[in-house]
Amino acid sequence: MVVLGVCAGWSLITAGVHDGRPEGVLLAVLAVAAGYAAGRIGGALSPVGAPLAGALAGAGLTVAVPHLAPGPQITTPLGHAGATAAVLTLSAGAACCAAWAASVPAVRFALRGLAAGTAVLAGVLGSTSGCVGCLTVLVCSLAAGRTRHRGAGLVVMALVAALATGLTWAVAARAVPGGLVAALEGRLTPHRVELWRDAWQLLRDDAALGVGPGRFGELSQTSAESLLSDGRPHSAPLQQAAEQGVVGVALLAAAFGWVLYALWRGPRPTPVVLTAGAALTALAAIAAIGNALSFTTVSVGAGLLAGMATARPLADEPSGHAPETRPRGAGRTPAR
Repeated sequence: MVVLGVCAGWSLITAGVHDGRPEGVLLAVLAVAAGYAAGRIGGALSPVGAPLAGALAGAGLTVAVPHLAPGPQITTPLGHAGATAAVLTLSAGAACCAAWAASVPAVRFALRGLAAGTAVLAGVLGSTSGCVGCLTVLVCSLAAGRTRHRGAGLVVMALVAALATGLTWAVAARAVPGGLVAALEGRLTPHRVELWRDAWQLLRDDAALGVGPGRFGELSQTSAESLLSDGRPHSAPLQQAAEQGVVGVALLAAAFGWVLYALWRGPRPTPVVLTAGAALTALAAIAAIGNALSFTTVSVGAGLLAGMATARPLADEPSGHAPETRPRGAGRTPAR
């Protein structure tokens, strides 16, 4: 509550200083909070049914509403690909969490089949990053059954997210070799890289407060020159940096770090915790190079998965194949 409250408060402060538009940030904070609350309730009542419903809803949403947002659609050169990849990755994570919570082997196999089917769906929809994200989550979930120390796994996930963010910042700051930049531009498009560099320049102009929420589109030369632009740099960390300064980036990192800490302290079995952590880390990597967090659907889905993975189920559940290691006192039931 403190982290989300400060995120909302800082967006209002920076908006007041630079005449920005904080509505998008406030909506994202509300979406995450609502999703997390719903996930905690659903995960407590039905550790298998709630994540299964979430996985089916995410997969169905990408088919029924391909663009995941109303209004005019930006299809070139960037578009909604990041949101599709993020929703499908979260759906795969929810299916794998449901599999670890199930006690019947046949049900576990079917739920993992659903996660694999989500990867196939991503491939059919043309989302390469979504397919890679779903398969990564599935592999990490299977490996989580043999992991004894959840803390070490979560530390690795934090490092992966930091590495993805650091690479994005290095490209924006022109701190990588030219050959690597050319290779990345081939995958990310030169237009996206130019947006990143504009965001870096705006950060250098005002590192403390940024230019104000929602003002990147009007101050970015690359965005202004594009006929079809959504006014975003297509990188969540760089957007926070450009619009809310280094404090905004620190708050975004604090929110992700708190989720990992909550998973570490949570009462759920280690395989469930590491599976959810893998899905959220994949989301962080997707958001570092795309506009995934600009979609309310993704924010709600991230909150739901985090809530279900940290909920305290009302009934006992299987702990997985490997002995779990969690902080002393976590998940204990008070003596009557």
